[in-house]
Amino acid sequence: MRNLFGLLVCAVWLFGTPLTAQEQSPEEIIQSTAGEVLNILNDQKAYYRDHPEELEHLVNHRLMDLFDLDYAARLVLGRHGRSASAEQINAFGIAMRDLLVRRYSQGLLDFESEDQLQILPLSGKNSDRLTRVRTRVKLGSGGFAPVDYAFRKTDQGWRAFDVSVEGISYITTYRNQIGPQVQQDGIDAVIDGLRSGSVGVDGN
Repeated sequence: MRNLFGLLVCAVWLFGTPLTAQEQSPEEIIQSTAGEVLNILNDQKAYYRDHPEELEHLVNHRLMDLFDLDYAARLVLGRHGRSASAEQINAFGIAMRDLLVRRYSQGLLDFESEDQLQILPLSGKNSDRLTRVRTRVKLGSGGFAPVDYAFRKTDQGWRAFDVSVEGISYITTYRNQIGPQVQQDGIDAVIDGLRSGSVGVDGN
């Protein structure tokens, strides 16, 4: 489950990049480009396996418009980020993104068809502040992992800020691991550690 958690955090960025973000609903954002990106990976798997830097570039290029990096960073940092500047928040968000891309982008090549991603009907209370898109991802074992994507409405359209795999939140998991390090060493030291790889973050 640890690798699946990180992989799906990365996958929401890649699979969800909207073509017309301001006009699409959260579920449409995920649905509309999943097939397109999967086709790119399916058609060029050998190339991307041999050129991991190009795969990382593809992931980075696709995720920028969808994921609300600053908002996610503030949620991860929690009270430890209250005194951080806007520049520090942005740098922290980018460092977290780059860590995920480096660690999990190769795993995206294991997705072989759009059928592996099933989007379920919306349920429960949803609003502009929080709308959850529930999906199921087919595993190699034949079973399914429930995955929820949390979106919020911004001036630029809907943006994802959290992913929960089998009820385990990316934001909560990372806050529990990163918060004590920020409190002990300071946000700048943690940003440098994420960039260099000396500070690690594990999924569950």
